[in-house]
Amino acid sequence: MLIVANRVPVAAGWEETFEERFRNRAGQIDKQPGFVRMQVLRPQTDGAPYVVLTTWRDRAAFDAWVGSEDFKLAHSNPMPKEAFDGEGGMEMHEVILASEQSAD
Repeated sequence: MLIVANRVPVAAGWEETFEERFRNRAGQIDKQPGFVRMQVLRPQTDGAPYVVLTTWRDRAAFDAWVGSEDFKLAHSNPMPKEAFDGEGGMEMHEVILASEQSAD
């Protein structure tokens, strides 16, 4: 599995707008072959970025999403530049070990 972490430095006063955009998103990513999950993480310390984690079956599935018309549609109406406080960043990580509590 591949996890992609987008670090998004949202400017003060834009947090609710940023979160609302994810709550009201069209959901194109959910329909993509190889998509596993998406998590939007709100920072708990001042100055830290939001982190948007997407989990994919493999790199090929992620690359197919980025090259898709659905990706273009999902990113066609970005927030204004003043909504961000600096440059974001993207990281990719291959899952080599995962552990979860079993549901009893």
